Amino acid sequence: MDSKARVRSRPGFFSDRRGSTAMEFAMLAIPFALLVFAILESCISFAGQEVMANITDDVARQLRTGQLQKSNVTEASIKRLICGRLEIMVAKDCPGLLVDLREYPSFADAATAGFKIVDGDIVLTQGTGSTTPTVSPGLAESINMLRVFYKWPVMTDFLAKSMANLKDGKTLHFASVTWRNEPFEDN
Repeated sequence: MDSKARVRSRPGFFSDRRGSTAMEFAMLAIPFALLVFAILESCISFAGQEVMANITDDVARQLRTGQLQKSNVTEASIKRLICGRLEIMVAKDCPGLLVDLREYPSFADAATAGFKIVDGDIVLTQGTGSTTPTVSPGLAESINMLRVFYKWPVMTDFLAKSMANLKDGKTLHFASVTWRNEPFEDN
């Protein structure tokens, strides 16, 4: 038998089926892993957002009922109160936590409060202008708004570019509550 006949009688590279299962698995493993990581990342982020929203509601209720009053509320005390409960989902001391608590003359004025993301940073707005975060709750029967922002880190590196809307691969979690204080006695 000559060498040409021997070469032709061997099965070719594309007709050899050994290892095809391993190749198919390798081709499907990467998209499957990406899908699993995207689902996990989204679920954890959503859970963190819901925990933060519940904490914001609870703190607002304490302010609304007079359990927390203007005389003993500072930025540090509100952050400590929120962070103490948020630490179940985030890093110790809640890096990236921003709190804005203020009194408004009417609900219409409160409705003009907003925020935007500019160059990866959070900018608070009031009407057409910008404002800085403050903690200044009102007295009894005043209208107040508590806004809580948290810079949530995207844990999976390859998802950071598609999920992050802030600097350093983070995404914004936000909760807001607007209310009129009950007629409690001011301290």
